[in-house]
Amino acid sequence: MSDGLACALPGGGPVPGDEVVRRLLADAQLWFIVGLSDNPARAAHGVAEFLLRKGKTIVPVHPKAEDVFGQAGFHTVEEATAAIGTPDVVDCFVRSELVGPVVDSAISVGAGAVWMQLRVIDEAAAARARDAGLDVVMDRCPAADWGRLGPR
Repeated sequence: MSDGLACALPGGGPVPGDEVVRRLLADAQLWFIVGLSDNPARAAHGVAEFLLRKGKTIVPVHPKAEDVFGQAGFHTVEEATAAIGTPDVVDCFVRSELVGPVVDSAISVGAGAVWMQLRVIDEAAAARARDAGLDVVMDRCPAADWGRLGPR
């Protein structure tokens, strides 16, 4: 990938979920990045920076609640929602076994979508989110998908 991020693009042609990804990349403006810290070696840092360059508003959500790229950090999705407003996307940079509660938080605050990053897979959490009316993207990266599906 040309941006040097730790994301890999799915091979081949259209992938299930491309329409949801295309819509989120074009329309979603407020992205809560769960797992984002001020560590530039982490994938979340690079993806958040990429989203900022594309004009998105990012909100760091991390147990340390660090400010990143001049954006105030929050401990939880609920705390960030109370301060900032309802997110369009809750982007999850946590291990698969930890993502379920993050998805439940996204559901509880009325987020528009949950995006689980590469290798973050929880079918039960994804089903709960879909049943609650959220868009769900799983095992994908917005930075990797942007070249093929993002707005021009």
